[in-house]
Amino acid sequence: MVTVDFGRLDLTPGGRVLDIGCGSGRHATAAYRLPRARVVGVDLAFLELVAAKGRLELHDRLGEHGGGQWGVCQADGLHLPFGAGRFDLVVCSEVLEHMPDPGQAVAEAARVLKPGGHLVVSVPRRWPERICWALSRGYATAEGGHVRIFRKTELVVLLEHGGLTAGCVHYAHSLHTPFWWLKCLIGLKRENVWPVRLYHRFLTWDILRKPRLTRFLEQLLNPVLGKSLVVYLRKNVGQARRVSTDPLENPEGAHKRVPLEQARAEGQAADLVRRLAALRGVREDVVENKKATGHHVR
Repeated sequence: MVTVDFGRLDLTPGGRVLDIGCGSGRHATAAYRLPRARVVGVDLAFLELVAAKGRLELHDRLGEHGGGQWGVCQADGLHLPFGAGRFDLVVCSEVLEHMPDPGQAVAEAARVLKPGGHLVVSVPRRWPERICWALSRGYATAEGGHVRIFRKTELVVLLEHGGLTAGCVHYAHSLHTPFWWLKCLIGLKRENVWPVRLYHRFLTWDILRKPRLTRFLEQLLNPVLGKSLVVYLRKNVGQARRVSTDPLENPEGAHKRVPLEQARAEGQAADLVRRLAALRGVREDVVENKKATGHHVR
C-alpha cells in the first residue's frame, strides 16, 4: 500500500530519495522504481529493515526497478546520520503521529533535503482517527501506537515552520478506514475473527489486483473517507544550508565506495560519527545493494 503519489513530483532521473521510518519498505520500493533513483530507507526497528531489504532484493530479482541503487540504515529520525542538503526527495509516511517531538523530526527532514527538494508527509486523518481512539482504548496506548492526532492546518503550520512551502494536499486509503474501525471495535489483537479476516483478504486482493471498480470507488470516497492526510512540500530555495565536504556518494562513480576520512580534531568527534553513518562504505547497520557488481554488503 503506497500513500505517496510520485507522479505529482517533478523528480529528475538519478535523484536521491530518503524514506524516514521506512518500515517494511513500501515507499522505498516504490521510489526504487523511479529512473536511476538512489534510495535510502531508515528505521529504528531492525526487523523492519530486514523486511525492507528482502522486499528490495525481490524487486532486484524480478527486474522491477529503475536501474538505480538502494540501501537501508538503522537510524533515528530525530538524529539522521546524513549531511545537510543531501536528498532530492524525503518521504515521511505515517511516522509523525508516533513521535513525541514531531517538530524535531520535521527539522531533521528539512535539514537533509536540498533547497528546492520535495518533502512528502502523511499522517492519519483527524476524524477517522478520532473514531479509532473512541472505539479502542488500546489503539492509542499500545506500544508503538499513535500518540497524537493532527489537524490539517496544524500539520501544515508545523511543516512550513521548518522552512518548507506546502503545495498539494489530498487524502488516501478510504477503503481502509472501515477496516480499522472494525478492528478497533472487535479488538486490535483479534485478527482471526471472520469479519476482520474477510475484510483483510479483500484489501490484500485490492492492493495486488488493483481492479478498476475499487480504484474508482476509492478515488470517489477519498475526499470524504480517506484515512491518510498527505501533504506535498518543497524546501525554500533561499534557505541557508550548512556547507559540508562529507560526501554521501562517491564522486568517481555511482557504484564505487567512498573511502572513510579521518577526523582532524577532537572537537569534530560528533561530526565524524555523522560522516561514518552517511558514507556508503561497509557498516554494521547498513545493508547496501551494489547493482554494478551484483554483490550485497551485509
